[in-house]
Amino acid sequence: MPVGQIESLDHEARGVTRREGKAVFVDGALPGECVEYASYRKKPRFELAHLVQVVRASSQRVTPACPHFGICGGCAMQHMDPAAQVAAKQRVLEDNLWHIGQVRPEEILSPIHGSPWGYRHRARLGVRKVPKKGGMLIGFHEKRSSYIADMTSCAVLPQAMSDLLVPLRTLLGRLSICERLPQVELAVGERCTALVLRILESLNASDEELLRQFSDQHGVAFYLQPKGPDTAYLFHPPEARLSYVLPEFGLELDFHPTEFTQVNHAVNRVLVRRALRLLDPLPGDRIADLFCGLGNFSLPMARLGADVLGLEGSEALVRRAEEGALANGLQGKAHFRVANLFECTPESLAALGSFNKMLIDPPREGAMELIKALPEKDAPRRIVYVSCNPATLARDAGVLVRVQGYRFRAAGVVNMFPHTAHVESMALFEK
Repeated sequence: MPVGQIESLDHEARGVTRREGKAVFVDGALPGECVEYASYRKKPRFELAHLVQVVRASSQRVTPACPHFGICGGCAMQHMDPAAQVAAKQRVLEDNLWHIGQVRPEEILSPIHGSPWGYRHRARLGVRKVPKKGGMLIGFHEKRSSYIADMTSCAVLPQAMSDLLVPLRTLLGRLSICERLPQVELAVGERCTALVLRILESLNASDEELLRQFSDQHGVAFYLQPKGPDTAYLFHPPEARLSYVLPEFGLELDFHPTEFTQVNHAVNRVLVRRALRLLDPLPGDRIADLFCGLGNFSLPMARLGADVLGLEGSEALVRRAEEGALANGLQGKAHFRVANLFECTPESLAALGSFNKMLIDPPREGAMELIKALPEKDAPRRIVYVSCNPATLARDAGVLVRVQGYRFRAAGVVNMFPHTAHVESMALFEK
């Protein structure tokens, strides 16, 4: 059995060692450890391996809190001290910035992080009837598998949500369409918890009554989704309201359970606070919030007195943002439009007028076309870039610095997803 010295973690939180010139990625191994491993996939330039035994353990190794860790694919880093996880993500960010973008920030921001447990207010779980395992399974997929993990609890879900898993398994097993129900999506709001059932066949009257009884007993709202996410509709109770709050800004934002919102509500509040501190919205500022979603940053900026234009590719999210502005008394300060920012041109950006500040919060693909379209004259003096992919942030940062002439003032990580390899970050650029 080969033995290796683990040098670092890769972007999927696997330990990296080397053997005969090849990189070997070892699941469950930590930097500084000496481990025995067994390769399960060999390629000319790398190998993927299972951890067999830790010969010498890292001081950062801890006992995972969840009994399903190692089988369930929902978490990848529970065996690592939470503070060390944050530090590892900071290194991933800095390595990407230098090796991909050839840039370094003038300042490293203190990391944003919160409780590592019970943080996940959204989850999409698979459902499958497996008689050999006792009936219905509800959970994340197993690691490197299409099988559903046999979960009876989940340490990263809020406790009330975790406690629902077993009763929900029983309920779904009693439905006539139990074998035609592949997914349940969970969304926790301030006022209710929503369960979205993906149904491939219609419910009968008995099924509907079972859902109503469960809803009333456990205080949850059921949505039914017969086709794509846009088809999800509220089934019971009819008065359910799904929302989250940003109390520092006196805001409550309604959302639909299949619409994008941040998974970690506590960290999102700190994220918004940090972004606005860096951007410093003031009365008289004209700010562009690009990839604005339902107004997570736009509405707080408007609350501070800035005039905000939010651009977003989803018509549904733009409608939701407009409703949020109206409900929170900000319709005169925050305006929203539908725009495909992946096809942004200098002409389309110039047609919106000039902005002295800009916030960019793109999906994993980044914002390259938008970055290239920034004007030479009257460019935003300050840009805050919120990223969910350090590689595309690094690529875009390189263009902002070397082509567009911005100073790279600061950057830091946001641990939105503890125990996973997912790295969110924030960066500040100034002319």
